[in-house]
Amino acid sequence: MSPEDQRPEAERLLRDAGALLDGHFQLTSGRHSPIYAEKFRLLERPSQTDALCRMIAEWAKPLGPELVAGPTTGGIIISYEVARLLGVRGIFAEEANDGRRAFRRGFTISPGERTLVVDDVLTTGGSVREVMNSVRALGGEVAGVAVLIDRTAGKARFDAPFFACLTLDLETYEPAGCPLCADNVPLEIT
Repeated sequence: MSPEDQRPEAERLLRDAGALLDGHFQLTSGRHSPIYAEKFRLLERPSQTDALCRMIAEWAKPLGPELVAGPTTGGIIISYEVARLLGVRGIFAEEANDGRRAFRRGFTISPGERTLVVDDVLTTGGSVREVMNSVRALGGEVAGVAVLIDRTAGKARFDAPFFACLTLDLETYEPAGCPLCADNVPLEIT
């Protein structure tokens, strides 16, 4: 199934799980949005999570990944499930004492090991880039990057092949200029 063909299926899976919500939301950034992706509503549903991770695994298989790595927290589940589907190891990077992400708990990456970097929701790309840097710091090769939801409308750029199950082009607003506030739509803080 091509990425264009799977978009409606990905959106349906996310909405059925209650993970893609319509309304008026204050994002972590402080900006307001008419749509919110609550990833943990998806991650509590194994069948929907499996279906989306299968989309990633099918896309990634031709890249030849030997390892899947994701950031804490939601990326742990995604890296495990995609790795399981590909028949490879799945590891995660967590915040270290210096504030950057690192592989701990005895996780290793062999020199040149082809690593697929995954995450749940891509907003700025910061977590993904930190994991990519950690992979490279251990001598691994980033084979590709994949996420469940890309909130950047496809604008994020990585120096590796990139895939998203669902790409959203979401308008966000500064609170002072938010049309939802002007229309008195109740605000939910995420």
